[in-house]
Amino acid sequence: MPTLRRARLGRFAQVMSFLALSCALAAPGAYAAPAKKVAKKQVAVAPVKKKAVKERATAAPQGKRVAKSARQPSRVAARSEASPIRAVAYEPRLSFGQMAGLHAVADPLDLKSSVALVLDQDTHEVLLSKNDHAVLPIASLTKLMTGLLISQAHLPMDETITITQDDVDTEKGSSSRLAVGTTLTRGEMLHLALMSSENRAAHALGRTFPGGLDAFVQQMNAKARLLGMTDTRYVEPTGLSSRNQSSARDLAVLVNVAHSDPLVREYTTSPGYEVAVGRRTLQYNNTNRLVMSPTWDIGLQKTGYISEAGRCLVMQAQVAGRKIIMVFLDSAGKFSRLGDAERVRHWVESMGQVAGDPMIHKVKG
Repeated sequence: MPTLRRARLGRFAQVMSFLALSCALAAPGAYAAPAKKVAKKQVAVAPVKKKAVKERATAAPQGKRVAKSARQPSRVAARSEASPIRAVAYEPRLSFGQMAGLHAVADPLDLKSSVALVLDQDTHEVLLSKNDHAVLPIASLTKLMTGLLISQAHLPMDETITITQDDVDTEKGSSSRLAVGTTLTRGEMLHLALMSSENRAAHALGRTFPGGLDAFVQQMNAKARLLGMTDTRYVEPTGLSSRNQSSARDLAVLVNVAHSDPLVREYTTSPGYEVAVGRRTLQYNNTNRLVMSPTWDIGLQKTGYISEAGRCLVMQAQVAGRKIIMVFLDSAGKFSRLGDAERVRHWVESMGQVAGDPMIHKVKG
């Protein structure tokens, strides 16, 4: 009888051991399911960072794998939240030409500039025109008039000028390597303004003009009237203001006159220039890379850009034996104004050297 009781107790112990082992094996699966639910819940409430931390702390006994799954959805949720902000953060501003619908006007060369004028400098023959009477902001093309007046004023070019807080751009907030307190000669300031379109240099040139900035701006407008530039108005010497406006016709007149000034010709076509500022030497380059191209013979040039004006370019160049003046305003795309100049050059070269070539196009808008 005792033997039978011991056998039954042995079998009972085996059954209990088996049940205990089964519970032990089943336990991880039971806890894993809630852990997955926690992870799924975490995706929905990922922006609430404190709650996510609390849930990870609760699931911690289940191992590092659960903690990792809880962290990973947080990053996904953060990216999904940030994406809409990036998508709407930048809205490009339309230029005046775009708002006026000038880009809808076609031309035979498929130019990207909404305004263009190409003429023979010697004969004044118009080879191509497109919206050439449209009055638009001209950006840093303004500096061509600034440079012309400074050069013709015959002020001492070795006189030093110091950049002040008044020269800092409050119109567009543009940066400059010429810090307040920087002192250069008038000649150096003029060189940087015409070659690299240095805004603080241009403003300092106008500010230190005899009579001050207001007197200089008056001289700019007086010079424009004297040259017959009836579409042109200046309010400051840099071109940062969209109220500095002109037409392609007027700008062609300005290019023709400025080209007769040796200093303006030299500085606008200079590939690069170094200036010593304290213990540093600053290297400046021309804003128009075509001046360094062996395929171009450029006698004068000036670039310009503000959002209201688009990309602008004026040039005087020798093409196929002819002196050509080119004006491009409101060009769409960073390099499109240079592309337009290349198209015109190839087109003039294909016309030959005959001034009266019948391939003359006029496009009105």
